[in-house]
Amino acid sequence: MQQEIVKSIRSYCAYQERSHAEVRIKLKELGIYSKDAEGYIAYLIEENFLNEERYASSFARGKFYVKKWGKVKIVYRLKQQQISEYCIKKALMEIDDNDYLLTMQHLAEKKKKEMPTSWSNSFKFLRVKNYLLQKGYALSDIIEGLNPKIE
Repeated sequence: MQQEIVKSIRSYCAYQERSHAEVRIKLKELGIYSKDAEGYIAYLIEENFLNEERYASSFARGKFYVKKWGKVKIVYRLKQQQISEYCIKKALMEIDDNDYLLTMQHLAEKKKKEMPTSWSNSFKFLRVKNYLLQKGYALSDIIEGLNPKIE
């Protein structure tokens, strides 16, 4: 292993949590491919610079508590990063169910306040539902959590 590349990739992983896929892309940018890349990844895992479970948990917490994403969107993005099902399930457990429901309701109320009062309740519900779907909340959660509150 080249020390210059080791130093570069260690600082890349130390800056923020990274997925294995992100590290592979970075290694390709540095000119490291296939078996050599896997050697660097194994080294990073051994030195605890790279941890898929820690990455998934950090990603889920950040996207939910900072960007207010729903679980559907979080799962989709983690799958794009080729994170295992086990790590995804573990990461979703980091999100408190009560916080999840309260955040969804808060987003719905905020969106509803932006709408003209002349709109009908059913149209408002449709707009709020579409907004929450776009944020990554499941339709079943939206209907269950908001139907009595929005009208």
